[in-house]
Amino acid sequence: MKDPNNTRNTAPRRGSPLWIYFVVVVLLGVAVCATAFSGVTGPDLDALVRSPVFWILGCFIIFGELRPIITPGSTENNGATMSTTFSFAALLYAGLPIAAGLQAVAVVTCGVFRGRSPHRIAFNAAQYTLSLGAAQLVLALFGDLATPTDRWVPDGADLPAVALAGTVYFLCNDTLVGSAVALHERVSLVKALRWDLGYQVLVHLALLGLAPLMVIAMDRSAVFVPLIVLPFIAVYLNASVSVRREHQALHDGLTGLPNRKLLITRTEEALAEARTAEKREVEKREAERRGAGRPGRRWRPWAGERGAGTRGPRGPRAGLAARRRRAADPPTHRAGLFLLDLDRFKEVNDTLGHPTGDRLLQLVAHRLTHSVRPGDLVARLGGDEFAVLLPSVRDEAAAREVAARLRAALSEPVRLDGMSFDLEASVGIALFPDHAPDFELLLQRADVAMYHAKETRSGVEIYTSGKDRNSPARLSMLGDLRRALDRSELELFYQPKVSLRDGQLVGMEALLRWRHPVDGVLEPAAFLSVAEQTYLMRSITHHVVDAALTQAAAWWREDLTVQVAVNASGRDLLDTGLTETIEEGLLARGLPAAALQLEITERILMNEPAYASDTVGALAELGIPLSLDDFGTGYSSLVRLNRLPVEEIKIDSSFVGRLADSPEDAVIVRSIVDLVRTLGLRSVAEGVEDPVTARLLREMGCDAAQGWHFGRPMDAETATDWLRRHMQRAPEPAA
Repeated sequence: MKDPNNTRNTAPRRGSPLWIYFVVVVLLGVAVCATAFSGVTGPDLDALVRSPVFWILGCFIIFGELRPIITPGSTENNGATMSTTFSFAALLYAGLPIAAGLQAVAVVTCGVFRGRSPHRIAFNAAQYTLSLGAAQLVLALFGDLATPTDRWVPDGADLPAVALAGTVYFLCNDTLVGSAVALHERVSLVKALRWDLGYQVLVHLALLGLAPLMVIAMDRSAVFVPLIVLPFIAVYLNASVSVRREHQALHDGLTGLPNRKLLITRTEEALAEARTAEKREVEKREAERRGAGRPGRRWRPWAGERGAGTRGPRGPRAGLAARRRRAADPPTHRAGLFLLDLDRFKEVNDTLGHPTGDRLLQLVAHRLTHSVRPGDLVARLGGDEFAVLLPSVRDEAAAREVAARLRAALSEPVRLDGMSFDLEASVGIALFPDHAPDFELLLQRADVAMYHAKETRSGVEIYTSGKDRNSPARLSMLGDLRRALDRSELELFYQPKVSLRDGQLVGMEALLRWRHPVDGVLEPAAFLSVAEQTYLMRSITHHVVDAALTQAAAWWREDLTVQVAVNASGRDLLDTGLTETIEEGLLARGLPAAALQLEITERILMNEPAYASDTVGALAELGIPLSLDDFGTGYSSLVRLNRLPVEEIKIDSSFVGRLADSPEDAVIVRSIVDLVRTLGLRSVAEGVEDPVTARLLREMGCDAAQGWHFGRPMDAETATDWLRRHMQRAPEPAA
């Protein structure tokens, strides 16, 4: 059963219903305990002191209260306490005074050891006393009363009495605690009892069912008592292993923080609580308005508020007014989700190594968990990306305060392995219900805000719809795209790049395709724009890189030593983990850096944050060739272009396609070719679809080209056959 006050360790407000309930239960418990002990005689106490069974039993009750059996999904507050078996056995064997006394000592000992407040200790002691007292009444009805000097050992005929006493004990205990929970959570008693009723019935059935066996063992010899404990030890150890496994499944192995799975669960719980609280608040406001509008009269719903289909003289107008009032009232119960990404984290891994980077992530986790408010949750999603859940937040200003505190904690200088450096982080914020109604949309919109914060270097951004191009249809596609990754529906097609001078193969460009189960094969323009503003883009890029490297390795094993080019988005350039993924992929497959090329569009690479990003420099240091794609569509600075670590410039197909018909485009293409040659780079023309265009490009001095004239995008199997044929025949000048 859920603890009646597990959310805080402070006494309920004096005079509140919960406070009154606690006082009544404690007074009743004291009365029952006093009545029970009034009948204890001197010989009873003497028998109690002299018998080793009671001392052993007392130790077991205290130990069982201190170390409950915690199973997956339970906590110390609602775990199964082994003291239940021992205290019920004491009730059967020696009567209520001994059972209640030993249980009270165990509750007080456990409460003091765990630092519980006095009101909780008193309530728990009274709760057990009243439950044991109710079970004693049942046994008295059957004439089965025991004392320390006149002990009772049940036989087969007494099992109905024992079963009924155990049932009454459970019902009384569960009702007492459930009532406290109902008052604390402000829900009905039935709802409070139903939260974990099945679990509690199963646990108490097992615990109370062992009590008669323990009584028989105690009556035979005190030596047998420890043997009864062995099954408990086995159950305890097995439960501990299960809890550890559950913890491993729900927590990050490096930092110990909750992982994405647990974050989803806790977020959904927080959103459900916020919805319930908001609903109660709305109902309260509506009741106050109705009461203020018609004092002295009992409110009855107008026809328009009872439902569509019933009409009254003022129904439609009243329903419209109610809807307008609800729309005018802003939500008062919000939850917040932060997405936090470390800036320049890869510098640590590259400079000091991954072990030091892991220690830094542990330090970051420590700082984050000690900078949030009580009740907030910090989770690690992977790499250097963290999430923070605020189950309750007042407004955007309060969310910004928390985010600023997190960034301030991370910005303190870090000293590792004799080096000191600063950490910075970009934080994106999304609020429920202002920005999204569920976890997935909250995370996606926090990711949009975080990406904007990183792009503008503002540090903290709150989601705004004006910076999000996602529509409901696009969001639906985003969900389908996420599932497509899991179902391996995304695959790569390959299109050759051919030298215009001698027909030699320059490389193969990997082009992403989505084999949609309904819409067929989709090209990137149909879905990548949806993913580029979300965290999903990182997963897609890593999938593409992995698939491209796997295919390149297969070709290189056949001596088809071809360079494979993949496209990178602007978001990828801000992902410090991309270089690490590429480096590990090359090492795992035994490929040189030249086996992979990254194509980056001119518009993205000319953007200041992308141009200055650590990823571009890290890729160049790794030796990964870079290609500037769609050249001519942006606004390149010649100074910046000269500084970019690129080896290839690709002329956009919009100019190449009109080369034979437009003198203006011919001048542009010729100028680009001359500029690229002057910079000592390779020029590649895109969209070459006929031999005339190929001839004109060759005459201009363009180095290479790709397009349908040389080969359409092919799946991996078809591309492999094409490579084998092309490599076998002698090179010929391209037409």
